[in-house]
Amino acid sequence: MNSALRIIVTGLIAQHRSLGGVAWDYLNFVLGLKRLGHDVFYIEDSGAWPYTCNDATSKDPAAYDPRQTVEYLQMIMTEFGLSNKWAYRFPIKSEWFGLSEWNRTELLRSADLLINVSGTLERPERYRSVRRLVYVDTDPVFTQIDIAGANSDARDRVNTHDIHFTVGECLGADLPVTGHHWYPTKHPIVRREWDCRVRHQNTFTTVMNWTSYASIIYRGRMYGQKDIEFAKFVNLPKKVFPTTLEVALHKPDITWSSNDQRPTQLERLKQLGWQVVDATEVCPDFNSYRRYIQQSKGEWSVAKNGYVDGKSGWFSGRSGCYLAAGRPVIVQDTGFSQVLPVGEGILPFNTLEEAEAAIREVQSNYGRHAKAAQGLAEAYFDSDKVLNRLLEISMNN
Repeated sequence: MNSALRIIVTGLIAQHRSLGGVAWDYLNFVLGLKRLGHDVFYIEDSGAWPYTCNDATSKDPAAYDPRQTVEYLQMIMTEFGLSNKWAYRFPIKSEWFGLSEWNRTELLRSADLLINVSGTLERPERYRSVRRLVYVDTDPVFTQIDIAGANSDARDRVNTHDIHFTVGECLGADLPVTGHHWYPTKHPIVRREWDCRVRHQNTFTTVMNWTSYASIIYRGRMYGQKDIEFAKFVNLPKKVFPTTLEVALHKPDITWSSNDQRPTQLERLKQLGWQVVDATEVCPDFNSYRRYIQQSKGEWSVAKNGYVDGKSGWFSGRSGCYLAAGRPVIVQDTGFSQVLPVGEGILPFNTLEEAEAAIREVQSNYGRHAKAAQGLAEAYFDSDKVLNRLLEISMNN
């Protein structure tokens, strides 16, 4: 875009203040647009309770106090020169923080574009005074099945938007037709935020959820979470020993302790050679998350079962951050090998044997793969390129 726009980005930074990677899912949009010279604001109005990590399924009493949640968001916005460019609605009391009511009203009246990343707005129709509403689907397959089914609320929320993007760049033919034109896009990565001069450890890592939510059924076929795919590769550490494979998990995701004599999920993983750490301890905020990636030798990770079986072409923003830091990624193929060059920097796998071979290849030729990783980040995930394309489509269609 040649002229500056007034843009609102939505997200879940405050809601997930104990999950550092979540902040970057939205910061890369905000900072990337700011870098392009646009007047950018961040609004969080999801209607969801703050996530405290004490129990993923309950409304923890600590969530009733908005202070820590608001202070975390304010700290991040101030860090990046956006101290007066944010607003957060605390859902329990429907109380707003950040921008005043007058300023929010004026912003909605004057904004050229609202980018609803991950569909995080609880009531997007309240934002229809903005010239254009853009929906960015970051959960392909699950999104399309949800809105094509009986969930009329989800369908209505998506229908409120003018333009629709998805990071599922090659959604499979088995998925439902939703009636929307889904423009393919990638996660934007502000590469200068990931420029890495940090000495890496000799460990391949990833940050992941075991199960984000329940599996869904479509036309008799189940589309599930990472736990299904991870089970296919549980013996990998022993095959690539002495290479260390580490997963940063959140405590509510798996069983860490038990009252009986049976081994917990954590103990079973460790017995199989996995190094397991608590994500809320090693990368609880945006800075520690970035440092965790930069100190890794590379990434090894599976994808959600739904992304794999749905042939979505999904490629995570987290993996994009590894690439920008010059860290090769060895990740389960969801179909992204159709739209990205692979073999150097990005090594896809489908089987246990392919995963083992990819790790050995990176270990043997690390410098070449690290250089290729940065090249791929620049060519395909650079925020300038990704966001300029998104804006051109959004404002001209």
